[in-house]
Amino acid sequence: MRGGLTGAGQRAARETSQAVITAAVVLTALALFVSSCATGGTGARDEGPAHADTVAPAGPSASVARSEAYDVDQVDAVQLLKGDPRVSAEVKRDLQPCVADKYPVDVQYGELTGSTASDLVVNVLTCSDAVGVGAYVYRRHDGRYVNVFKAEEPPVYAEIERGYLVVTKQVYDKDDPVSEPSGENVLTYLWTDDRFTQKFSTHTEYGTITGDEPTPVPEGG
Repeated sequence: MRGGLTGAGQRAARETSQAVITAAVVLTALALFVSSCATGGTGARDEGPAHADTVAPAGPSASVARSEAYDVDQVDAVQLLKGDPRVSAEVKRDLQPCVADKYPVDVQYGELTGSTASDLVVNVLTCSDAVGVGAYVYRRHDGRYVNVFKAEEPPVYAEIERGYLVVTKQVYDKDDPVSEPSGENVLTYLWTDDRFTQKFSTHTEYGTITGDEPTPVPEGG
């Protein structure tokens, strides 16, 4: 008989190995789930309108992280919004905690404008169905954060993707319920000459297999 495990021994070893791997996968998934449910000092939540996968054009790399996981001085996004004259009175009026002191505000830190400090993307959502009612970008300048972008046509949601600012706007037909939009428009911006310039736009109809190809914005458009 050759040296090594017998057939039964090999099966037992494989089963033990599979059990260890399964346990590791379960523990990893649990850790990721707990992390994603954590909230930061501002009550930020990692949620927003679900949309079809949109691949941003290749561009500058960016360091991106949610507020609850980023090792920087945390910003009170709620107070930042309330003290910002560019945020509409309607958004400020509706900016109320959903539960206790948990506000429907999603904060993302990353590199968008080339500033020495991290930029902030702040989304304001509704408590009931997490519909985005306002999206803003703040840039650190002279020791304070300044609003350099806003979109307040709901439903809207902004995020950082590889150095680009990607803004998603869901589209509704006349009889569509809030939970079932007919499609979405995805607008891609790049920081150029001290402002955000739209570079691409994509429209996707939900229910179709693929969306339209990204459309470059004409020069001067």
